Amino acid sequence: MAESKDILQIGIETILLESKSLNKLSTLLDVNFSNVVHEILSSKGRVVVTGIGKSAIIGQKIAATFNSTGTPALFMHAADAIHGDLGMIQEQDIVIGISKSGNSPEIVALAPLISNGGNKLVGITGNLDSFLAKNSDFVLDTTVETEACPNNLAPTTSTIAQMAMGDALAVALIKCRNFKSEDFAKYHPGGALGKKLYLTLGEIANNNPLPIVDIEDNLPNCILAMTEGRMGAVLVLDSSKIAGIITDGDLRRMLNRGSDMASNVLRGKHFKAKEIMTPKPKTMFADDLAINGVSFLKENKINHIVLSDGDKPTGMVHIQDLIREGVL
Repeated sequence: MAESKDILQIGIETILLESKSLNKLSTLLDVNFSNVVHEILSSKGRVVVTGIGKSAIIGQKIAATFNSTGTPALFMHAADAIHGDLGMIQEQDIVIGISKSGNSPEIVALAPLISNGGNKLVGITGNLDSFLAKNSDFVLDTTVETEACPNNLAPTTSTIAQMAMGDALAVALIKCRNFKSEDFAKYHPGGALGKKLYLTLGEIANNNPLPIVDIEDNLPNCILAMTEGRMGAVLVLDSSKIAGIITDGDLRRMLNRGSDMASNVLRGKHFKAKEIMTPKPKTMFADDLAINGVSFLKENKINHIVLSDGDKPTGMVHIQDLIREGVL
């Protein structure tokens, strides 16, 4: 059995070899790439991605990426295509065929059928002299010098190149369509990603109490309200309008201002909320996305988001709420 250090070195060499191939891949892009993007953008049909073996698995991923970023797509296995699934292709669809050799029997059988049907064929291949390359309307070169496999057999480097080419197409289409996060959200409503794209601060705040005190309330009342609210902060109101916020950090800083302040607190002097609060806290709206609240907290170096409607408070969100919801 190989030593651990030798196994580690194999992993490093594999990643370096594949990254080197990706760097070279960027030099292989030509006008065919932009022509493919323009063709997809102007098409009224879908993108049908096909392949065999490991290329088929890569094709499924590319189709999934297209679908999630605004380009309607589906995957059609090349072997199934020549046994009935060819009917999946509609008149205005564009077909992307993926094959390292470009000479797989299924691809050789399929390519002429696609052309005969009047559909545009995009070949992603590592062999520019292959049947696929010569029978495609557009060819995207994914040539690699060698596979990471020590026998130069198992598709490794070549499949990385195929996936990268698919990602490059998807990203180009995203930018050309001006596809924004709001659009992305339509296709990702579930899970942690869905929360980042849909969850609002108001929905989080609805689960929290809103601890409030009056601007004239004394320190003990402020501490009691903060403790009962379990938010680590209390909102200070002046005639039902937001005047300020007192956090547990404000209390600690108050005691650190000097020995006189601490002595007065210990002797029972009742400081008022207006003497302790941070006035005019920055606020957000209840319908603001929770993910935007993360940036808000970081930019202002705070732990609480006060939600407001004008100068009226509507809720409060703590940084721990965002962590618990999986947004941060």
